[in-house]
Amino acid sequence: MNQSTVTEILNTLPSNILLVAAAKTRTQAEIEAAIDAGVEILGYNYVQEAEQMFALLGRRAAWHLIGHLQRNKVKKAIDLFDMVETIDSLPLAELVNKECAKLGRVMPILIEVNSGRESRKNGVWPEHVEPLARQLSPLPHLQVQGLMTIGPAVEDLRPYFRVTKALFDQLRQAKIPNIDMRYLSMGMSDSYLIAIEEGANIVRIGTKLFGARPSHKSA
Repeated sequence: MNQSTVTEILNTLPSNILLVAAAKTRTQAEIEAAIDAGVEILGYNYVQEAEQMFALLGRRAAWHLIGHLQRNKVKKAIDLFDMVETIDSLPLAELVNKECAKLGRVMPILIEVNSGRESRKNGVWPEHVEPLARQLSPLPHLQVQGLMTIGPAVEDLRPYFRVTKALFDQLRQAKIPNIDMRYLSMGMSDSYLIAIEEGANIVRIGTKLFGARPSHKSA
């Protein structure tokens, strides 16, 4: 990993944009180099992998869960993560709320939007986002702080980012109790610039920071 690449990306991002380094499969050395270059938030898809890296790095950075949260991993997840970006159902949220109550903490969460309406993907379909937000509002140990989307595997993600931004604005205007719409997490290595144009203020970048994985899949 080239630290100058990380620095360059950080320097070119607008000051209001948070960079989440998508660290799946990356080595301790790569992640430490990214932190030394200025990365402040690590994003992990899997609780178990994050747990292993957390044991090595601790709180040198903030930790975001950017993959689907399995119900049997909730207890470990709330011990590790500073934000869960992928809440997509009331039962999952209630379980997170229950475990957070035991620790006396409030977990910042984002609602994951299935902006492409893909049946095999996680996330809430657009028309169900506000109803879910209203269901989450009374849970005292969670706070909805925004929305997250991945979008389908298509060349032009702009329409899906626009759908998600419209939902973000809708929720902000609704002024639902305990819903504080601060963050719109959209865009990865090949789409983050477009996402920023469409209103994102969190971008999740892996390949562009660390280089291609052996499988050559972007993040």
